[in-house]
Amino acid sequence: MGRLRALESRQRHWRKQLAAGHAPVQDRYVVEYRQTTVLRGYEATVIPGLFQTPDYARHLLMAHADMAQTPRDTEAAVASRMRRQEVLYAAGKLFRVLVWEGALHSLVCPRDVMSGQLDRLVGLIGMSTVEFGIVPLGAPMRLTPKHGFWIFDESRVVVETINTELSFDTADDLALYQRTWDGLNESAVYGARAHRIIARARRLIAPS
Repeated sequence: MGRLRALESRQRHWRKQLAAGHAPVQDRYVVEYRQTTVLRGYEATVIPGLFQTPDYARHLLMAHADMAQTPRDTEAAVASRMRRQEVLYAAGKLFRVLVWEGALHSLVCPRDVMSGQLDRLVGLIGMSTVEFGIVPLGAPMRLTPKHGFWIFDESRVVVETINTELSFDTADDLALYQRTWDGLNESAVYGARAHRIIARARRLIAPS
């Protein structure tokens, strides 16, 4: 029973978490992000929630609710996700976030919404609390992009799969994900080079 409880604490199925809608889960994230000082993250296919515009978030949340067949409380969930972003302006915090370039081209929303989302990313570059890097397509890499993950204060890793949220806190798991983030970061570009990649993506997805 002890092993079962430990497994359940590390693995939380989305269907159970979202039984009452997305807003309660987003509210939990608000608390977790406020309690975190240094957050390292990586996403391969989507713009991180921490950086999303309301319109982009709205399309993702509606699609997720439909796919998972969970209640649609989209506007409440969007509002909560936007509250999470308040931590970006809090002193003493640092958000080191990597995104694979492919995520900038994934049209999970209308083209005009994606254009606005890319503009939002441009505005994040240079913030004192944000280190935003892009892993370019075609960049030499020591490992493949794989799935997204988030490292909270070097003490816990969270991985989201299609049906489950996984949490790891052992020394071996933390070291593995830290090495993985460092390897991806070696291939990432920042500042002006990141600006150019975003501008290129914006030109390609601009509404015709």
